[in-house]
Amino acid sequence: MKGLVLCLLFLFAIVPDMQAENLQIESVQASFVQQKNMAILARPLLSHGRFLFQAPDSLRWEYYTPLHSVLLMDKGRIRKFIEQDGKFIEEHGMGLSAMQVVMQEISGWLAGNISDTATFLAQQTDAKHVLLTPRGPALAKIISRIELTLLNERSGLLESVTLYEGKNSSTRMDFSDAKINESIPVTLFQQP
Repeated sequence: MKGLVLCLLFLFAIVPDMQAENLQIESVQASFVQQKNMAILARPLLSHGRFLFQAPDSLRWEYYTPLHSVLLMDKGRIRKFIEQDGKFIEEHGMGLSAMQVVMQEISGWLAGNISDTATFLAQQTDAKHVLLTPRGPALAKIISRIELTLLNERSGLLESVTLYEGKNSSTRMDFSDAKINESIPVTLFQQP
């Protein structure tokens, strides 16, 4: 779920720039490295993966390491798979209904409703940094704040996102190889 919040933040950062140039966002693709820091860990936990988004409502969030897993959303249908013994096994339940809320956020941002989101209060701290704080107390218990670092002042693309989950816990995601509005095979949203 937190990975999807980070995906949303990636979209949050690119949408204003695309809209300023009157461009429609049809698709977004990017690779990522995620670093999880917790007081109980001797060293950070590293994950590698990619995400794909196809407007209006298809998403693929895939971790390659340390555990190969895929979250798919195609036309509102949400499915999660974990690779075991070389085969993908579908998981059921596991908070997938919360994904509907995530997709509503994505749809709202792509429709241009960025600054008035019900979920986060955004504050630009300088030309390359945005601070997001949760509006609701329920979310604030899980995420204290999120820091976005833009690749540069003009592109609107994210370099990194750091999600603070409390005093001694954070998740940082560094993005690379971002592609906007390139063709994505529909099968990537339908099967792991």
